[in-house]
Amino acid sequence: MSDTIVALATPLGRSGIGVIRLSGADSLKIVRKLTRDENFLPEPRFAALKKLYDLETSDVIDETVITYFKSPQSFTGEDVIEISCHGSPVILRQIIDFCLRLDARMADAGEFSLRALANGRMNLSQAEAIRDLIDAQSIASARQSVRQLRGELSNALQPLKDDLLDIIVVLESSLEFVEDDLPDFQAQNIKQKLLTILDGLEKMAATFQAGKLLREGLKVALVGRPNVGKSSLFNALLGHERAIVTSIAGTTRDQLHERFTINNIPISLIDTAGLRKTSDMVESIGVERSKRTMADADLVVVLLDGSENLTVEDKEIFNQAEDLNHLIAVNKSDLAQTKIKFDGNEKVLYISAKTGEGLNELQKAIIEPFSAHDTENTGFLISDARHNDLLRRSILEIETSCRSIDEKMSEEIILIGLHNAIRFLGEITGETTTEDMLTRIFSTFCIGK
Repeated sequence: MSDTIVALATPLGRSGIGVIRLSGADSLKIVRKLTRDENFLPEPRFAALKKLYDLETSDVIDETVITYFKSPQSFTGEDVIEISCHGSPVILRQIIDFCLRLDARMADAGEFSLRALANGRMNLSQAEAIRDLIDAQSIASARQSVRQLRGELSNALQPLKDDLLDIIVVLESSLEFVEDDLPDFQAQNIKQKLLTILDGLEKMAATFQAGKLLREGLKVALVGRPNVGKSSLFNALLGHERAIVTSIAGTTRDQLHERFTINNIPISLIDTAGLRKTSDMVESIGVERSKRTMADADLVVVLLDGSENLTVEDKEIFNQAEDLNHLIAVNKSDLAQTKIKFDGNEKVLYISAKTGEGLNELQKAIIEPFSAHDTENTGFLISDARHNDLLRRSILEIETSCRSIDEKMSEEIILIGLHNAIRFLGEITGETTTEDMLTRIFSTFCIGK
């Protein structure tokens, strides 16, 4: 990490302002050449208005605002310079190209955050929180990411890790300096402390379902035979005309995906091709994709045409959805008479995609099966599957050590599980994470962050 990296820190495309970020020992040197001012020494954390010049023709590229963050008081812990210029893709590309010619290197995905981690500016869970904050799909998930970025996960874990290390020190000392086995009273005392640590870890892990719901949301598939109103309902739930709606059966031949939120829960809504037997090759491919989507969805909304009686195709769709998490929506309740009535325990809602009748009830019903997870929890939630996996592994290892105590095993055997547990907890915040794992994690970041 001794070289200087450069990347566009704002999204691609035209905008009022674009920001280019440099990090590394040569950042200031590169900017001096671009400004044609070898004495340029901007005051750290203050903006400076400077012209940037073409390296070959001496023409002005753009008038920019340059902000210098001197090491170690910067995001990465290195010298960092941010160039704010007009957001023309041509100008942005030109400035980056000149930086590359002046021996900078294009940053890899997440490399700025990786350097911040390497230089002690943040731990691994905080770096992951930056990615999650950028990807947040609701206000609630953004707030959880900010809490993790502030170090709440690290702060909650640290006392548990300290207590676990204290127990490891006692057992290691006993192993090294005491010839006899641990007295029963001391072994039971250690077990009680381990049970307290377990309780803390289990409470954290128990928040994962709610955290995952906030972060990833639900995949909801609208299914039914052609012309029951799936695309109309899709548009009505989104609040805008996204899908093409016609009276011609089989208009939707491929899936449409859009995101929206219901009570801070992100919803990935999928409009599928109408399920029916068809000789049309393109439509049949769409039908097969619809069936696969049903199997993958968290919830299937089976849509029926309330102005018609149940058909054989409707009943076949019921059979396919029977073993899946599903609900039934009877559309076209605005018509004079709804011909479909249900008795029994099926979850059925009568709606109108045309008038909006029943849509609020449908939205509530979509999230109802998942509302047992407290997404309004005022405490910190575990939302990352990697964190949850490591917490669960730590819990299993400590439980193994507790059983070893009950079975009066030697200190060496008890310590195996405890050492594994402390290593797993260290992987959450990055103290014991391997280089391969870091590469995988930071590859999910955007370029320029």
